[in-house]
Amino acid sequence: MEEEKEQPRDIFPNSPDEDPTDLARKAGKTNLLQWMEISVSEPEKRTTTSMKVQDTYIVYLIETRITDVKLKCFGDGTTSLWRRYSEFELLRNYLDITYPAVVVPPLPEKKVTYVWQNSATDKFDPDFVDRRRAALEIFLLRVAAHPILSQDKVFIGFLQQEEGWKDLVYNTDFQSKADSKLKSLSASFRLKKPDRRFEELKNYSNELENNISNLLKIRARMADKIYGIHKVHANYSRVFCEWSGIEKDMSEPLQSAGHYMNVFSQSVDNALEDEEQYADQLKEYLAFGDALRSVCRKYECLQYDLERAEDNLSYKASQKEQMVQGKAGGSFSFTGMKTKLFGGDTPEQRDQKIKQLEEQIQQAEQELQQTNEDTQKFVEAALRDIDRFKRQKVKDLREIFTNYAIMQIKQSKKGIAIWTSAKDCFTKIINACASRA
Repeated sequence: MEEEKEQPRDIFPNSPDEDPTDLARKAGKTNLLQWMEISVSEPEKRTTTSMKVQDTYIVYLIETRITDVKLKCFGDGTTSLWRRYSEFELLRNYLDITYPAVVVPPLPEKKVTYVWQNSATDKFDPDFVDRRRAALEIFLLRVAAHPILSQDKVFIGFLQQEEGWKDLVYNTDFQSKADSKLKSLSASFRLKKPDRRFEELKNYSNELENNISNLLKIRARMADKIYGIHKVHANYSRVFCEWSGIEKDMSEPLQSAGHYMNVFSQSVDNALEDEEQYADQLKEYLAFGDALRSVCRKYECLQYDLERAEDNLSYKASQKEQMVQGKAGGSFSFTGMKTKLFGGDTPEQRDQKIKQLEEQIQQAEQELQQTNEDTQKFVEAALRDIDRFKRQKVKDLREIFTNYAIMQIKQSKKGIAIWTSAKDCFTKIINACASRA
């Protein structure tokens, strides 16, 4: 007797027949964040050995908590599990292929870009790991806030089901739905009737990417200069402290001046580390540029299939027309001339071929109709989601730049307070020098 294939364990053990997602949907909750809290915390460095090869990696603790009291019948409402970055990649690849009309949120960058000289770039550096943790949490929150992606069972499983989750993903056979790179390339160059809206979207995504890339480059250069200016004052601090040991009557103001120069020098470290958080948020929208182009590529593949279906139908109809004309002794054609010279089909064979062509034409018409419907549905869904993305982008970028400006104002006020205190010290030094004269 053949063994039954082991089924993935239930996401919500000991639960009623319906899971919380179904109940929440019936209650009118359109996304996961309306009834669940999600957080990514406690990154942990681990090392495993396989065939004498060590693999060192970071895992992140994902915690969820059901906040709607009506859904607390599903256990205690809390779960926690560990995920590697590669599992986040698998989830995103699945979502990107399964929902082609959706602008799927990007993951944080693998290799650090657009950083100032003293920023952490080692993937195991605690500061870098914590920034990646925050970015992974934002990724999950964006997916959980999406009205379509948040309802996906595989995504729910990613949050709740540690054992067997990968099997759940691969059992969907999502990879077979992915268009090949060759097809995507052919589609982009061979379309006869591209949709102007998606052409504009490609330009929009390129412009978004270029603008944010320029902002990040300028910010990195400014950070380098600001860092250098502040650190120069550490030398002034040493000079004032050494000078205080020589000038006994000015010892106190010199030491105080050295102290404030040192405070000013060190104040830049935390400020630029805080800036990195805003840079990471901009990098997310830098990566959104490729997510938008991905939707365009999928549209181009669908449009390419549509145009090929149209060409196939046209070709079959042309074949039938030639066969009918040949049967009726119609106008001159190369096929008719060849038939006269070398002999042709019998009337029965010609009738049979015409019948086959009619069947093929009928099938081609059905395929064209189905492809046309699929393309129209994709276009409508994609344009809706792109509009949702654009509205979210405006809101997010406004918040990022506003908070960045507020942070700069606070940092400037700290600098003014330091220099105001230092000014008093310099005044005492000048007065002491004047009294000598």
